[in-house]
This record gives sequence, C-alpha cells and structure tokens, in this order.
Amino acid sequence: MHKQLEIIYEDNHIIAVNKRASQIVQGDKTGDRVLSELVKEFLKEKYSKQGNVYLGLPHRLDRPVSGVVLFAKTSKALTRLNAIFKSASVQKTYYAIVANPPAKTEDKLIDYIYRNTKQNKSYVVDSSNQEAKKAILEYKLIAKSERYYLLEINLITGRHHQIRAQLANMGCPIRGDLKYGYPRSNKNGGINLHSRKISFIHPVQKEEITITAPFPEEKIWTIFNIS
Repeated sequence: MHKQLEIIYEDNHIIAVNKRASQIVQGDKTGDRVLSELVKEFLKEKYSKQGNVYLGLPHRLDRPVSGVVLFAKTSKALTRLNAIFKSASVQKTYYAIVANPPAKTEDKLIDYIYRNTKQNKSYVVDSSNQEAKKAILEYKLIAKSERYYLLEINLITGRHHQIRAQLANMGCPIRGDLKYGYPRSNKNGGINLHSRKISFIHPVQKEEITITAPFPEEKIWTIFNIS
C-alpha cells in the first residue's frame, strides 16, 4: 500500500515525504488518490491507531512538481509551522531543468506576479498592477549537458507558480511545463522542478532542521552527475 510513499523524515511532531511529480497533495476534482490520505494510512498502520489520524499541511507543492512535502502530526505543530512559513523564515531550495541557457549564470529575480484564478496561472506584470504581488528568487546555473541546463533556486517569496512564471518570463520555461511555454510535456505528466531542500526551526524542538529530498529516479536527472 505504501509503495507510493517515500518517507524522508519523521519524528513525534512532523513527517516529510518525497512527493513524486504528478502526485497530488490534497483532494481535487479528479478524484485521484492524494498524498495526505496515503500518509494518514501509513501512520494509522505504523502506530496501530484507532479512529481518525491527525495530519496538518503547512505548505503545498504544485501537482506537477516533485520533492519535499512537510506534514504536521499534531495541531500544536501545525499552528507553529503555519506561523513559521508565514514569517518567510523557511529556506526553500529547488532544482529546475531548462532547455534554454539563462542570460546570467546567477542572478536575483525581482518581479511582480498576477494570479489569474480562472486560468490557474500566474503572469509577470508591471509593478503598477495593484493586484500583483512582489516575487523574489535567486538562481544559479550549477550544471549543463548537451541539451539542458540545471538551475539551483533559492525561493525567497512563495507566490502561486512563482518559479514557473519567473523562469518562463526570462526565457527559460521548465522542461515539461506546457502551461508556461515549454513545447513538450513529460511522459509522467510532471515538470522537471524539484523541491530539493527545506530548512526551518523545528516547531517543538526549536532547533534548525534541514530536510532533503533525493532527486527523482528519471533518467533526465542523472545526466548532470549530481547527488
């Protein structure tokens, strides 16, 4: 039952999973099995729990994105994690594969993003747009192959589809991301954007913790010789 789950961290208060690309975190209209329910089943079975299992979600990953998803096992942990994520004190590191070379090998992108809820898509717009929100990230080119480029991204703000929209805006749509201008989809329905690492102050132990998600097993991730 839990072959669909890759647990990468667990203690009494939190549990973290390495989400697969195209796996959904919470329920939607598709009716597909969701990650949160799989984690609940895992906890119920592991600890022989009777009745409902508590599981809180302080953050989300887009369905086509892979990598670290953090859950709270208690309401106290969730309340504190919500505050931590809201305060922007969480360090989030992503890796993205793109087909076009970035203009600079490293840069800080400061844009304004408008979210179109009907399209479920975000656009980089002029700062004068009153509905737009400031979006900041830093990227660094860390490897390249004959056809692709690997970017390491430090996500400073957490806007809707932020990395996808900002990279597309600079001419580097993420591999497989049809919505943001990449010409072809990936076979698994995902995109090559991976939430590699999150660092934050543990909600109960009050010490910094870093959780790292192994790269997906797809061949494309192996061509850069990273681990």
